Amino acid sequence: MSEWIEIIKGAVPFRGYLSLPKSGSGPGLVLLQEIFGINAYMRQMADLFAAEGYVTLAPDLFWRMKPGVDLDYTQRDEAVTYMKAFDATKALDDISAAIAVLKSHPATKDAVSVLGYCLGGKLVLESACRDDIACAVSYYGVGIDSIVGQAAKSRTPMLLHFAELDHYNPPATVEKIRSALSAKKDVETYVYPGADHGFNSQARQAFHQNASLQAHARTIKFLNTYNPS
Repeated sequence: MSEWIEIIKGAVPFRGYLSLPKSGSGPGLVLLQEIFGINAYMRQMADLFAAEGYVTLAPDLFWRMKPGVDLDYTQRDEAVTYMKAFDATKALDDISAAIAVLKSHPATKDAVSVLGYCLGGKLVLESACRDDIACAVSYYGVGIDSIVGQAAKSRTPMLLHFAELDHYNPPATVEKIRSALSAKKDVETYVYPGADHGFNSQARQAFHQNASLQAHARTIKFLNTYNPS
């Protein structure tokens, strides 16, 4: 029950991977990608959250550079090239468009939440500051510390997953983020011992089964609290 849909029509269509629950309807969830595009992992995650009851849409945020980027984890150099050319400001407009399309989709009931990994893990908090969403979930977002002051002003509930060994988010950075968000009553932050950046993907060397299972359980509980399926 998955398909590619157009989010913005044009000469170069902006598309997203949509996965529906077996029931055919449910609350909405927008998934924000890593630097590897809408690859097998992102499609797997969309299908997983659809199985949990969420109408899930993963927008192609690299479409302005090359539509349909789909890289595996051995293609890091190419992924970094896309990341360096990435325009986050335009991507936030694309995320807003994806949220609007998902809200208007006939399968979507109630509100839409946003969840992101790595690159998407930062964008999800920026989305929480500008879009009307039920809640935001970040997996090992890179660069959150640079926008955490803005995120602290958002009224959107937030769940942040970090890895103990992640050099992008060392302990001092995680503590800075936690401190900045401490006044918000609807923020949960977790650090997973022994886990590294990318711990949630089985296709990565960094895959950490215990951390992945714990993070998923906490994510579903959080989503069900603020945007129940």
